[in-house]
Amino acid sequence: MNRKPLIGVPACARMMGEHPFHVVGDKYVRAVSDGAGGMPLLIPALGTALDMDDVAGRLDGLLVTGSPSNVEPHRYGGSPSEPGTLHDPERDDTTLPLIRAALEMGVPLLGICRGFQELNVALGGTLHQRVHEVPGYANHREDKEAPLAVQYGPSHSVRLTPGGVLERLAGGAAAVTVNSLHGQGVDRLADGLIVEAMAEDGLVEAVRVAGAPAFALAVQWHPEWRFWENPLSAAILRAFGSAAADRARRRLS
Repeated sequence: MNRKPLIGVPACARMMGEHPFHVVGDKYVRAVSDGAGGMPLLIPALGTALDMDDVAGRLDGLLVTGSPSNVEPHRYGGSPSEPGTLHDPERDDTTLPLIRAALEMGVPLLGICRGFQELNVALGGTLHQRVHEVPGYANHREDKEAPLAVQYGPSHSVRLTPGGVLERLAGGAAAVTVNSLHGQGVDRLADGLIVEAMAEDGLVEAVRVAGAPAFALAVQWHPEWRFWENPLSAAILRAFGSAAADRARRRLS
C-alpha cells in the first residue's frame, strides 16, 4: 500500500476581525502537496495543549513556515522588541518544542524564513532583531509596497558551502541568487547547526543539523514561492519529500 507522506505544517495564531484563527499560507500547503509530494497536515498553534512527542511521532515530515511575526526575544535571551513588532507566542509555544521533538525522532525537517530562525532558537541560538541596523549587514527586507512578484523576486547572492547539501542540490554551483523578505536573522548560531549558505555580507542564510539521521535543512529565503520556476527550490522540496516518503515506508513496513 502506497500513501503520501504525512507532513506537518504548524499554523500561526491570527486574529481576523474579532475571531481567532489558526492559519497557514496556501503557498506552503501547495509546496508540501505539489513540491514535496506529501499530504499536508495543519498543526494548530495550541502550544502546551499538544503532546509534542505524540505529534512528531505521527509525522513523516515537518515543514516550518515563514510568517509576518517574529520569535519573541525572551525565547533566546534578547532585549525587548521595538514597539509594534508582531509576535505570535502561541506559535512559539508550538514550534520550538515540536522542532526539538521532531529532530529527536529523526523526522525530516525543512525550515523556511521564520522556520529557519525558529530552528536556531529551538537549539539554543540567538537572533538579530533588526538586521538592517547591525553594522556591516545589508537590508534584507522586501519592499512591502511592491507587487508580490517583485517582493519574492531575486534579491541577492548566497555562497553555498562546498560539499554541503545545498551545493549538491544546486548541481555543484558555488553560489545562487535568492529572494529576501526578512528583518531578523541569525546572530549566534546554535550548537549542532552547520552553515550551508551565507550572504555576501556574512549573514547565515541556510543551515543543516549536524548528525541528523534524516533530511534536516533550513533556509532564510522562500523556496516555496513559485518553486516550479526555480531548479534549486524544486530540488529542495523534492529532497525533503523523498526523505518524508522514506520515513512513511519504514513506518508502514
